[in-house]
Formats: sequence, C-alpha cells, structure tokens
Amino acid sequence: MYHFSHFKAKDQQEILEFMNEHPFVFLTGSTKDGKPVATHIPVILEERDGELFLQGHIMRKTDHHKCFEENENALAVFTGPSCYVSASWYSDQSMGSTWNYISVHAEGKIRFMSADELLAFMRKFTLKFEGGNTASKTILDNLSPAYLEKMMPAIIGIEIKIERLENVFKLSQNRDEISFNNIIQKLESIGGESAMVAGEMRRRVVVG
Repeated sequence: MYHFSHFKAKDQQEILEFMNEHPFVFLTGSTKDGKPVATHIPVILEERDGELFLQGHIMRKTDHHKCFEENENALAVFTGPSCYVSASWYSDQSMGSTWNYISVHAEGKIRFMSADELLAFMRKFTLKFEGGNTASKTILDNLSPAYLEKMMPAIIGIEIKIERLENVFKLSQNRDEISFNNIIQKLESIGGESAMVAGEMRRRVVVG
C-alpha cells in the first residue's frame, strides 16, 4: 500500500464510515502453493468487544472457497471512486500528473460459518441491503422454504476478524490551496467518477 502520512486518514471512525459506504470488496488470498485467487463480494462490517469483523458469503466449490480452506489468510480491499489528476491544473506545473483515490485494506483470517450462523447472517444481510424493509419479498424471512432449500446449500458464510487495517485517502492534500480548488473545479466539469472524487475532496480535506 502507498504510505505517505498526508494521504492517511487519522480518524478511525472516518475509515469505518468509508468501509460501510463501500461494502462491495475485492477479496483475495492464495493457496498454500502461492496461487492467487480473488472474488468480489458485499460484506457487513461489525464491531464486537472492541474488535472488527467482516461478514459475507461466497459460492461453495469455487477456487476461492477451496483456497480459503487451505489458507485462512485473506485481504479485503474497499475502494471508492478514483480519477486522473493532471499536473496542468497545478499552480506549479513542472511535475508529473497523478491519480486520486481512496482505498482501505483489511487483513485477517477467514472462519467459515456454521449453517445456523449463515442463516442468521443472511437474515441480517438481506434486511440491511433492503433498507430495513420487512415487507420486501426478497429478505430471507419472506423467501419460500423451497427456494431456500435449493439455494442455501450452494453458499457458505465467511467471517474475517480484522487483524490489520491500512488506508490511503489520496485527495490532493499535498497541493497548495489554489491548485486544490482548481483540481476540484476541473474534476467537477469532467463529471462521472471525477466529479465524485471532487465531492470527496470537498467533504474530507481542509486546505489553506
């Protein structure tokens, strides 16, 4: 990970809020022989007794399921919007351009859930992402027993106890105020992810 102090969030709560806002993670690990595997899954972040945990589910009998049976070490990467930042937008343009982004890396060991734990997790998971709507037909408690009997055996729940948390909030904090404000204006004019990064800069960075 990119380690520069001015690109680090110091507030733990800010980091946790970012993780909750971007729950679709890149989950990676490796077999005992060193073969890398990866998948993308949504997760729930929980804090229990001062410790942090990620909970999610994966398909059984996939390469990543088999990998994590061999090697419990895992890395979950949380990412937000990113964009190119041209040095032509700086007050001093005699340097290279760069890329702005936010990323949080959560390292830990995977534990597979029991069948009962998976059921409880899926109940919590579906309700959370349906916005707490208990009338939704797609939350676990409203799905048919026949559907659950067919689908639940195909997945397995996972929990990662976070042992190390690293972050990069690279949002032009090292630029002077004129450059910083010009970057925001340029990114907003481009739109899309660039404008989203500009929004993150306005929300998170104080310059001057």
